Amino acid sequence: MRFFASIVLLCLWSVSVWAQPVKVVASTTILADMVRQVGGDDVEVAALVGPNGDAHVFEPGPGEVAKLAVADLLVMNGLDLEGWMTRLVQSSGFKGSVLVATRDITPLVVEHDGVRMKDPHAWQDLMMGRAYVLTIELGLIEADPAHADHYRARAAAYDRVLSNLNKWVKEQIAQVPKAKRTVITSHDAFGYFGEAYGVKFLAPRGLDTEAEPKAGELGDLIKQIRSTGIKALFLENMTETKTADMLVREAGAVIGGTLYVDALSDASGPAASYEAMFLHNVPLLVEAMRKNQ
Repeated sequence: MRFFASIVLLCLWSVSVWAQPVKVVASTTILADMVRQVGGDDVEVAALVGPNGDAHVFEPGPGEVAKLAVADLLVMNGLDLEGWMTRLVQSSGFKGSVLVATRDITPLVVEHDGVRMKDPHAWQDLMMGRAYVLTIELGLIEADPAHADHYRARAAAYDRVLSNLNKWVKEQIAQVPKAKRTVITSHDAFGYFGEAYGVKFLAPRGLDTEAEPKAGELGDLIKQIRSTGIKALFLENMTETKTADMLVREAGAVIGGTLYVDALSDASGPAASYEAMFLHNVPLLVEAMRKNQ
């Protein structure tokens, strides 16, 4: 009798251990949201770079080391977005698996100051976002095959949401005449959005928010704004306002609001999810582009 009781207790203990959610650490809030959408109750997710944070200049601290040390899976963007990640992984003693969300994406390559660079902001194209989700689905199944059906079902449902959202974005942008589809942002993070939805983005800074705009480039941008009558100027939720203030003062541009680009807002903000980011950004872009001359 004791033998059978021990077997029952062992089975209950095994089920309890098996039911523990997979501990996932994502580098950004955007990736963390994607993991939550696919993982549901089967995962426990933490983001390294928090709401309104800037992954380009992020400096990990003891809190991030502690998060990663106990994680089963690390989900990162790749394409050189997280230049600090190698040091963090080494210092944390992380022993889990690493999933690079852009592993199956062919990146845009841009040139700044004669240097060709991969553009890491692929999530700004919802079709690329759908590729992220598929990669995350496969990564979670590999980490936790017992809940594979759960991950497949959630990923399929989320993919339908993003597919419909992609159609909506195209419909909204189509309301703006092609000649007016030009926007100024504080750094060059909308290359994929521009390619996917037919919008031209101008930026005084390059892909990396650490890079300061050069005086000559800024002067050329001011001349272009004056000559073309561009009014659509946007700040980003994780950048300073000095350059934008200069463009308003010198070129007569008008700040159209705050866009969420590299990071989501906090839970009480207008862009607390990847989906909500587009629902917030796109109407602002459309309204501002209509004002272009």
